[in-house]
Amino acid sequence: MRCPFCQAQDTRVIDSRLASDGDQVRRRRECVNCGERFTTYESAELVLPRLVKSDGSREPFDEQKLRTGMLRALEKRPVATEAVEAAINRIKKRLQGSAEREVPARQLGEWVMDELRELDQVAYVRFASVYRSFQDVSAFREVIEGLESKPGTAGSEPSTD
Repeated sequence: MRCPFCQAQDTRVIDSRLASDGDQVRRRRECVNCGERFTTYESAELVLPRLVKSDGSREPFDEQKLRTGMLRALEKRPVATEAVEAAINRIKKRLQGSAEREVPARQLGEWVMDELRELDQVAYVRFASVYRSFQDVSAFREVIEGLESKPGTAGSEPSTD
């Protein structure tokens, strides 16, 4: 590992420990040349499947696009960043666990809706309205009635605000 301070090639590992729920290794390193210390993170590089869009086109999975869509639905909602990141990681693990080279984008959208339903019902309805292209109020009503009929989903308790 090259030293970010003096660019020397020779560094040594001082300490290693797991990070990010065991998905990464955090290493403290010291440059043999200048003595500066720095931290590196090591993670497995896994190839995620490509997404097959409804028009038949294919594109690589884009984590930032997933994050942007979820954050847009969660805008101004009381959901912790850590909870959003955990949901994104669960979706990525589902993609990896599919063991497929290609996954329908529709499937990814359903997984996102599953996660949003658990995180925040308002965000779920927002995402569903765009994702499923609601045309009128009755479509909203159907989704909301579906939420009300499922006991134990997040946000089903009345608000005390």
